Amino acid sequence: MPTADTDHDDPIDCRSDTVTRPSDAMREAAHDADVGDDVYREDPTVNELEARAADLVGMAAALYVPTGTMGNQVAARTHTEQGQEALVERDSHVYRWELGGLAQHSGLQVRTVDGGDRGVVTPEAVHAGHVAADGHRPGTGLLCLENTHNAKGGTAIAPERIDAAADAAHEYDVPVHLDGARLFNAAAALDVPAARLTREVDSVMFCLSKGLGAPVGSMLAGDAEFVERARRHRKLFGGGMRQAGIIAAPGLRALENRDRLAEDHRNAERLADGLDELDGLAAHDPETNIVLVDTEDPAEAFLERCAEVGVLAVPFDDHQVRFCTHLDVSRADVEAVVERVSQVV
Repeated sequence: MPTADTDHDDPIDCRSDTVTRPSDAMREAAHDADVGDDVYREDPTVNELEARAADLVGMAAALYVPTGTMGNQVAARTHTEQGQEALVERDSHVYRWELGGLAQHSGLQVRTVDGGDRGVVTPEAVHAGHVAADGHRPGTGLLCLENTHNAKGGTAIAPERIDAAADAAHEYDVPVHLDGARLFNAAAALDVPAARLTREVDSVMFCLSKGLGAPVGSMLAGDAEFVERARRHRKLFGGGMRQAGIIAAPGLRALENRDRLAEDHRNAERLADGLDELDGLAAHDPETNIVLVDTEDPAEAFLERCAEVGVLAVPFDDHQVRFCTHLDVSRADVEAVVERVSQVV
């Protein structure tokens, strides 16, 4: 890993926790994986991963999907009927960064609610946003929640807040899907089992390829009947894979990385403290592994200068950038990022 003494030609990549490289153990697991045709449900490695994932999030069943976006979109298609409204937080990933998939894949209209600075959807927002079906209106068919909330800086939303929003939706018999791409980061930050965060929702997606470090894959979980229908929609979306144990085996290894996520959170805190001390930068206090930094200069110009000294991050707004700590960023790398950025601000 790069350190403070590393040449700037070797960049420290803090763009996302999706940039991690599979460990030797993951590569060996892929090489040795026991495989079969998963569309026939004959891949033992995929079957093991699905069972393990379902257990971790307290659901009856789970489905292996190539990406988190596919998992969210399959969930929406499975829960709803065309023309219904999906109630989503206005800065949620499923709304902002999934290419209008709710409309394109499921024929849904989207109604947004304001989750405030932390992206917390309240029962009051659910009640206000809910639309009853009648002769003129299709009605609300789904509530989508997100934890951690990416656009709000990786906020870890307490289980009681998730419960309250879900309970409000269930008063109208509206199902609830949780985009838990970084669910285990939330669990680590809140010091609760992941299953506690999903107790009142009807389905959940979490990524193996973010903080857990797998090269590919996400999990969609719910009750057995939901997952059975979701399997058909995965096929419809082109996600029916064959000898998928090759990529599922590293996913099983990735689940072993849940306990080390707190290290990423500590590194994010140190990174935020260091960057906040630099002129022209104001770092938000991170709750998990995402550090949002406000910049006096335009974000794009700031990032160009960072890239010149071997630090990679991404723009989040005209004057805001995101740094992300992850499996491949050590404490020494964090110190190096602060030192390098200090050269360009």
